[in-house]
Amino acid sequence: MLKPEDILDWGIEVVLWFQQFSPALDLPFKSLTFLGNLEFFLILMPLIYWCFDRRTGARLLILFLISAYVNSFAKVMADQPRPFQYDSRVRALVQVSGGGLPSGHTQGAVVVWGYLVSQFRRRTLWILAGFLMIGIPLSRLYLGVHFPTDLLGGYILGALLLVLFLKFALKVEAWLVRKEFFWQIASAIVLPILLILIHPKGSLYALSAAGVLLGFAPGVVLERRWVRFCCEGSFMRRILRFGAGVIVLFGIWMGLRVAFAGLEPVPLFRVVRYALSGLWCALGAPWMFVRLRIAETD
Repeated sequence: MLKPEDILDWGIEVVLWFQQFSPALDLPFKSLTFLGNLEFFLILMPLIYWCFDRRTGARLLILFLISAYVNSFAKVMADQPRPFQYDSRVRALVQVSGGGLPSGHTQGAVVVWGYLVSQFRRRTLWILAGFLMIGIPLSRLYLGVHFPTDLLGGYILGALLLVLFLKFALKVEAWLVRKEFFWQIASAIVLPILLILIHPKGSLYALSAAGVLLGFAPGVVLERRWVRFCCEGSFMRRILRFGAGVIVLFGIWMGLRVAFAGLEPVPLFRVVRYALSGLWCALGAPWMFVRLRIAETD
């Protein structure tokens, strides 16, 4: 009878086979894994929301945050070690924390790129999405931070969340739009707070995702009431929006990281930092774009 240890031992052999090509392939695989990092999504999703399609950008960010939160819960429940923790022959070529199952990079690649191709349906995007949904997970094997079974778990959970979101998100959104402003803003604040209160202990990633949602969700509601910016415009206007918005976003994200360093309680200041980042993306940046006349209003 096949035991869990047998599956992990087989996984170690797969990882060691990939790592025989190190250091020659370190740079391309580290580059691929960056495309699944939080820092990359802090660039991609504002780009879509501010410059291409506001609705798609907002829905995509909410889906990604929900996925990141669920993934953190799943890691705590599975409590599976990383390959380099299980076998000393494996080298961790990047820094990671927490459990390995399911792979967050794999799950994120499925929900983000799967959602984008479902909305835009362009051949080049399908090719790019397919490459990233394979390349990003494989990079995690090469870098020694995931077993093959971790990738499988990420694929399954990511696909499940994507299907559920595509099936129900628009219905929930339409239901909220019909509600009065008070219920919209209350829902946007209360639900993220509940996620913060029940987040798995020690999972800063789940706390960060819930924190961004706490700022972004009410920010979207307030933006539609007070600003109503339009993401259309000339190429130069879009470049100016993205450049100005990202500079302030990273100023908030990194500036508060430095300002809050060493302050207690750490979870509270982390939530504040990420909530303000989310609020800037949804409300602050659109308001600035309109004031600077690099965006029109609906």
